[in-house]
Amino acid sequence: MAKNHRSIDGFTEQTDLMIGGIEMAPIYSELNDPAEQRRRFEQQAKQRSTGDDEAMIADEDFLEALSYGMPPAGGFGLGVDRLLMVLLGLPTLREVILFPTLKPDH
Repeated sequence: MAKNHRSIDGFTEQTDLMIGGIEMAPIYSELNDPAEQRRRFEQQAKQRSTGDDEAMIADEDFLEALSYGMPPAGGFGLGVDRLLMVLLGLPTLREVILFPTLKPDH
């Protein structure tokens, strides 16, 4: 969902916030071009047809909404679990997760 880089072909406008060697959050410029988004959905459909179960399916409602116009936007996804991990000095995310079945055996 990141926009193509303005000046470097083959790159997107995306980076990661790193704290203490840990990826804390992806940061990117939102793709707001409906034609480019459609092209990417079509590329994903080809990948899906060759067996890639994680490839996206085209979302026509989303493409229609984009066609009405979306102002420039950015995304920043800070995970509270990762932030807690760093603040509490814990070695893994499993130490932060609240679900007992996912906690490590001690």
